[in-house]
Amino acid sequence: MRLVRFLAGDRVRYGVLEGDTVRELLRPYFENVVPMRSEHRLADVRLLAPARPSKMLCIGLNYRDHAREMQKPLPDEPVLFLKPATALAGPGEPIVCPKAAGRVDYEAELAVVIRRRCRSVAPEDADRAILGYACFNDVTARDLQAKDGQWTRAKGFDTFGVLGPWIETAPGDPNRLAVACRLNGAVKQRSSTDQLVFNCQYLVSWASRIMTLEAGDVIATGTPAGVGPMKPGDAVEVEVEGIGVLASPVAAEPERGAKPRAIL
Repeated sequence: MRLVRFLAGDRVRYGVLEGDTVRELLRPYFENVVPMRSEHRLADVRLLAPARPSKMLCIGLNYRDHAREMQKPLPDEPVLFLKPATALAGPGEPIVCPKAAGRVDYEAELAVVIRRRCRSVAPEDADRAILGYACFNDVTARDLQAKDGQWTRAKGFDTFGVLGPWIETAPGDPNRLAVACRLNGAVKQRSSTDQLVFNCQYLVSWASRIMTLEAGDVIATGTPAGVGPMKPGDAVEVEVEGIGVLASPVAAEPERGAKPRAIL
């Protein structure tokens, strides 16, 4: 199933995407998938980020080819950092390049979306804690990452955690999916999740031993080789096999005093 959050009129709703039709659900799909009779044309609704995570857990240096690109040794255990909930952006929402950053990079990733509140999940039980998978763009202010020596500022700006366009519950083997990024139509990243150092189930189990995972939380599994800069006016696409394409325009930061964006 393809599970979507969407805006119809002035209400945020949950649904199942069936071709070009969105069948509305009675309640959020983290509780149970209960279809109603209400249907919407996909063209008539605005897709939102398919989850509102309490936290986005991101994994660094988790692709063998990216570690080589960065001239770093493979880690002995996952390299974990967090993005705040305010960094969340949905499909089609502009990625905003902050004035404080000199270089803003795309990073195409597969995201795991957590189904239920859980703690200390055994690796063999991890699939039961997973609702599904989505595309993710782990946007990074690369110069600030190098300057700060830690990643909170570089990874935490508003719109730097792009999630969508939906949650696919059965994309195939999540540890054998093609991952790509295109900038203005040109392929910049192309790899497969079979290059992951730590696979999806391992990451869910490992992270859940550190902190409680909540329904809707996201684990971004890392990016392959080919990361690079983007600028206002560009268009970036993250594609994951079996899921779809997450497209975003890139925009400049508004002038000071602009109204804060609404996070739906």
